[in-house]
Amino acid sequence: MTDPSTPTDADEPRSPWLRGGFVLAAAFIGFVAVIAGAVVLTSDASGPDGDATPSRHTADRATDRSPSPPDGDAGCPELAGTHQDVPTSAPRDVTWALYSSVAVPSSGKAGPAVVGEDVARCYARTPVGSLLATSQISVRYLAADDWRKVTRLQTVGAGRDPYIAGRTKAEAESPTDRDGGTHGQIAGFKFVTYSESTAVIQTVWRFPDGRLQAATTTVLWRDGDWRLEYPAAPVAPTPVGSLAGYAEWGGV
Repeated sequence: MTDPSTPTDADEPRSPWLRGGFVLAAAFIGFVAVIAGAVVLTSDASGPDGDATPSRHTADRATDRSPSPPDGDAGCPELAGTHQDVPTSAPRDVTWALYSSVAVPSSGKAGPAVVGEDVARCYARTPVGSLLATSQISVRYLAADDWRKVTRLQTVGAGRDPYIAGRTKAEAESPTDRDGGTHGQIAGFKFVTYSESTAVIQTVWRFPDGRLQAATTTVLWRDGDWRLEYPAAPVAPTPVGSLAGYAEWGGV
């Protein structure tokens, strides 16, 4: 996720991470937002990474690997996903589960292959792997209990350290209750560019009141895994009127 800006409208969706002067980035507008309940979506379609036919079930967190090793940055196991075709529709064989009330996707072929309490890592070096990494890391570095670990391990860029410092200061000055809030859910995506070293993806987020926001994020292949870029001057999410031009994709 690529991030910063502060909502000013009184009716802007709020979350625990948006309260008490805690807004440090536009990411908080586009990536934190939500829905109680544990409805999860599993894609059961067959064929190449692309089309999917969803079915629903319930779960609490995105931990469909068992057992999960502790969070860390050790080497990653080899994943079966190798397709380099950029998806223009929902990837198949993707399972959705709630992480901190936000549905996040995972795949046995494309990752994350290692899921700990807060860090979900080890993604295939493929377009689908980069899409899953973008989705997982964007949510976790905002919502994780140990968000500093997620941010240090899984983000890169000139904006990372200022974000950590600013958020740490904000939390110390104005502690927040992490149990409430209004969050957005992933609703669609579109690849802007893709190479084996860099993926730029637009993700659309849907809020409970029906509003849609598109956020452009970049992931970089570094040290054997995808890392989310946090630039010094992130681009704020923008409102969109519909999912036209995007692949519809989401877990709730």
